[in-house]
Amino acid sequence: MDSPDATSVRRARRKPKEKTVAAGEIGSRLPDFSVKDLQGRELSSADLRGKVVLIDFWATWCKPCKQEMPGYQKLAELYGPRGFVVVGFKFNDMPDTEDPILFAKKLGVRYPLAVAPDDLRQKFGGIEGLPTTMLYDRQGILRYKVIGFEYTDTVESQIKPLL
Repeated sequence: MDSPDATSVRRARRKPKEKTVAAGEIGSRLPDFSVKDLQGRELSSADLRGKVVLIDFWATWCKPCKQEMPGYQKLAELYGPRGFVVVGFKFNDMPDTEDPILFAKKLGVRYPLAVAPDDLRQKFGGIEGLPTTMLYDRQGILRYKVIGFEYTDTVESQIKPLL
C-alpha cells in the first residue's frame, strides 16, 4: 500500500490536461487539409507551417467579400516577404454569379483560391457567415477571427505583431 506521500508525488508528476479548444475558436489550431486550388495546384496546410496565415472564406455572390479581397492581396504583397500568406476558400453552396477565376482576376487577387467543401469548412469549426477571416500565427494557432466585413487596416493591425 502506498503512503500518502507517494500518492501525492505521483499526482504531482502527472501532466496537467491541455484544454481543448473547439475548431474555429481563438486558440484552436490550423486544421490539416489538402485541396486543389482553382488552378489545379495542390494546396495543403503543410505548405503553410511556420507562416502567418490569413484564411478567407468567400463567394462570388458576396459583396463584402468583393470589398475585402483586394485589401488582402495588398497585404499579401506587402508582408509576403516576411512570411505572411493568404488563402481564399470559396463557398460552393449557391451558384456562382460569375466564373471564380475571372472574378478574382478582375479584383487583382493572385493568392491561392480553392473550393471549400463542407468537410473542410467543418474542420475550421463551421462557417457562420461570409466573409469569414481567420488569422493564424506561425505556430498555427488562431489569433483573430472576424465574421463579416472588416477593414484592411484593422486586419493589418492584427497581422503586424505576428510577423
